[in-house]
Amino acid sequence: MNNGNGMHSSIKYRAEDQTNIRSDNDLKPDVSNQLKLNEVSQPNNKINPRTRRVLISAGVILVVVLGILGLRWWNYDATHETTDDAYVTGDIHPISSQVSGTIQSIPVNDNQEVQPGQLLIQLDPKDYQAAVQQAQAALEVATRQAKAAQANISLASQTTQANTTEAQSSVSSAIAMIDSANDTVKQAQTAIADAQAQRAKAQAQAANAKVNRDRYQQLYQTGAVTKQQWDDALTNDQVAAAQVRSTQQSVLDAKAKYQTALDNVNQARAQLADSQGKVQQAQASGQQTQVNHQQYQAAQAQITAADAALHQAEINLSYTQITAPVAGQVGNKTAQVGQRVQPGQALMAIVSDSKWIVANFNETQLGKIQPGEPVDIKVDAFPNHPFQGVVNSISPASGSDFSILPPDNATGNFTKVVQRIPVKITFDPASLKGYESRITQGMSAEVTVAVH
Repeated sequence: MNNGNGMHSSIKYRAEDQTNIRSDNDLKPDVSNQLKLNEVSQPNNKINPRTRRVLISAGVILVVVLGILGLRWWNYDATHETTDDAYVTGDIHPISSQVSGTIQSIPVNDNQEVQPGQLLIQLDPKDYQAAVQQAQAALEVATRQAKAAQANISLASQTTQANTTEAQSSVSSAIAMIDSANDTVKQAQTAIADAQAQRAKAQAQAANAKVNRDRYQQLYQTGAVTKQQWDDALTNDQVAAAQVRSTQQSVLDAKAKYQTALDNVNQARAQLADSQGKVQQAQASGQQTQVNHQQYQAAQAQITAADAALHQAEINLSYTQITAPVAGQVGNKTAQVGQRVQPGQALMAIVSDSKWIVANFNETQLGKIQPGEPVDIKVDAFPNHPFQGVVNSISPASGSDFSILPPDNATGNFTKVVQRIPVKITFDPASLKGYESRITQGMSAEVTVAVH
């Protein structure tokens, strides 16, 4: 039984094993079939020699092209400096009034194109017109005063000259009269002395003649002399007496002439004093002429001041017309008709038509950039239009140094940062044609400088 059971059991086990084997075989795919499928599904790894050569040639060409492109890129990078830290800028001219006043009219609008000298704002000119008229009147008055002072100078000068000439002539005449009178005095003194000498001689002769008369009278009475001798002695006595009287009259005449000469001297001296007084008066008139000159100079100064005031009034009147200083576009207009404005008050701005590029290059890029080098410009607003320009100048300092609070590397917290240096680039007018009014300040740009 056991054997039988054993055999039965072994048979059973073998049957189960076979069943299991079959079931495992059912689970596993057929290897031979799989190999056949793989042989069918896998491509043939063998490449045609012609295809291989084509592939190799294509690879070589690709490598050469990539090398050429890389070489060109390296060469371009070595001869060009590029930055996208660039923007369009230009001059913005603030418009303000130089005088106070009320806005009468504004003949321009925002964003309007204007030309140099075009009227932007008209202030009420009435007050300044009145100031001009007042200055003109003051100038006219000063001019008349100057003319009157000049006429006084001419008249006073002529009068002074005539008076001075006459007075000097009188002085000369008086001096000549004094000299002549002095000579006459001297002659009269000599004449007096001569007359006195003649009188003394005549008196002596008369005394002798009297003595002879008396003696001859006695002799005639005694008969010692003839009547003729007595008559002769008597005649001699009478002649001598007459001679004495004549010499006495000569002395009196000489004294009278002396007195007359003295009177003439005194009169000439008085005339000299009068002439000298007239000379002083003429000199005083000359001082008046100097006063007239001073008045004329003062009038001339008033003319200068009045003319300056008139010129300033005319300038102020012209300031009532605020005009465009340059060609450009009106922007930031805040002025309104009827507004009261003060000197220096911002009213609008003129954005100049002249524009350029400010490109901030790294300091490491500036070693090759020089003024005059050509520049390719790409404005972000017009990506399809290439612009050209030229390097105009390089800033003397970095942008940070021009800031309100430049960095101080001596504070102890230094960190090296590559600095940006502004470079001014001007547009080529030919490339800018047609875009003059379309390019506005503040637009971003990218620039490439062709360096040597």
